[in-house]
Amino acid sequence: MSDGDYDYLIKFLALGDSGVGKTSVLYQYTDGKFNSKFITTVGIDFREKRVVYRANGPDGAIGRGQRIHLQLWDTAGQERFRSLTTAFFRDAMGFLLLFDLTNEQSFLNVRNWISQLQMHAYCENPDIVLCGNKSDLEDQRVVKEEEARGLAEKYGVCWLLMRRVLKSFWNEGSVQKTFIYNINKRNTDHFWDFRIPYFETSAANGTNVSLAIETLLDLIMKRMERCVDKSWIPEGVVRSNGHTSADPLNEEKEKGSCGC
Repeated sequence: MSDGDYDYLIKFLALGDSGVGKTSVLYQYTDGKFNSKFITTVGIDFREKRVVYRANGPDGAIGRGQRIHLQLWDTAGQERFRSLTTAFFRDAMGFLLLFDLTNEQSFLNVRNWISQLQMHAYCENPDIVLCGNKSDLEDQRVVKEEEARGLAEKYGVCWLLMRRVLKSFWNEGSVQKTFIYNINKRNTDHFWDFRIPYFETSAANGTNVSLAIETLLDLIMKRMERCVDKSWIPEGVVRSNGHTSADPLNEEKEKGSCGC
């Protein structure tokens, strides 16, 4: 794909403590290489990759490919840069949350990162993929797989319950669009739509790196497909034909609810 030759520009944000391997994971995904000499990210950086996304239809048939320009933002994990990195949360559509399988504190801090997302992301249940990185260092591992999966399932259930409460007590028509509390009635009762997938990755050998990011992209694209009203989409998401998230993508667009 040439410059500008894409359907969607989508931004992902890689989050996690300093030293968990965010830069190396993104580099492995975009370049297919491992660089052991990366220095700690200062502030924020990003990498880019063009991909073609194809969704399976209800009948199992593969649909038309969507040309995606991915911007993968790499954030500093140090506390002193936290105010800078949180400023980028609202423009990102998906989040790759990483911890180090050989560092228990980085795993415990996942809860803090999720709390930050709930406060600063474009909605209270953004799409997240949780990654336990450095799976190649098996002899140094301190975080068990079942612990990590349990944490991911816990937050997935919490968000599902939150959505059911909102569905019961909020009048959809009275909620401002900027709050992203519009309820998608078709999907609220399905836990699978609100799961947090978990992968054990290795930036060193590439294990599950592409799968984790492609899973996050799949979650985002399906959320967009569920939405009739696309006004919830962050302003950074644009189509190459000039449409922004505030422009109508369909002249016959119906008013409806968001899948957020």
